[in-house]
Amino acid sequence: MPDLMTLPTAPSITEEDDGSVYIVDHEELVRQALARLLRTMNLKVHAFASIEAFIAAPRSAGPSCLVLDVRLPEQSGLAFQSSVAKAGKPHMPIIFMTGHGDIAMTVKAMKAGAMDFLSKPFRDQDMIDAVIGALDWDRARLARNRALAELRGRWATLTPREREVMQHVVAGLTNRQIAAAMGIAEITAKIHRGQAMRKMKCRSVADLVRMMDALRAPDNAP
Repeated sequence: MPDLMTLPTAPSITEEDDGSVYIVDHEELVRQALARLLRTMNLKVHAFASIEAFIAAPRSAGPSCLVLDVRLPEQSGLAFQSSVAKAGKPHMPIIFMTGHGDIAMTVKAMKAGAMDFLSKPFRDQDMIDAVIGALDWDRARLARNRALAELRGRWATLTPREREVMQHVVAGLTNRQIAAAMGIAEITAKIHRGQAMRKMKCRSVADLVRMMDALRAPDNAP
């Protein structure tokens, strides 16, 4: 089984792109056919015979998805999906394909987060639809990540006093109440509040509440 520590440290292609599809299937003819099909959609396609080769390869920084065969000689696709989930690392969406699928296998894959599950032989349009859907999902995920990174950057520009004031604002305190809670003059509380709102690019308290909710989400706390 490949070392999970290689997953987050694999080399990356830094430029953004419209979409990259990674195919892992031990059958060369399947890889070639899928690559030809998906390239007709102007997608960047990278095909591998094994999970180990996929893990070692550079990966795009743009929207991506993995088309993965369930049954592989060294390690099954489901086992790989499970190992990624246990590692707790974010991963591109997975579309499973198999010639030996059954209901139990499909349910297991979907519960573990698979985007889709296609039984061979599948229609070309079904694969195209699944890939486009997965890339759209990943594009949205990357956009959320960029927005959160920008929000964290704004929060980092606040002074400790400004952060404390923002916490009180979100709690619904007035400038007078904030001043009393912090032991400062009301005008000072007002100045800190104004400066912090400008740095956070908040147009209203409602904007600030939404931003703080995002920052306080699991693993995102400032």
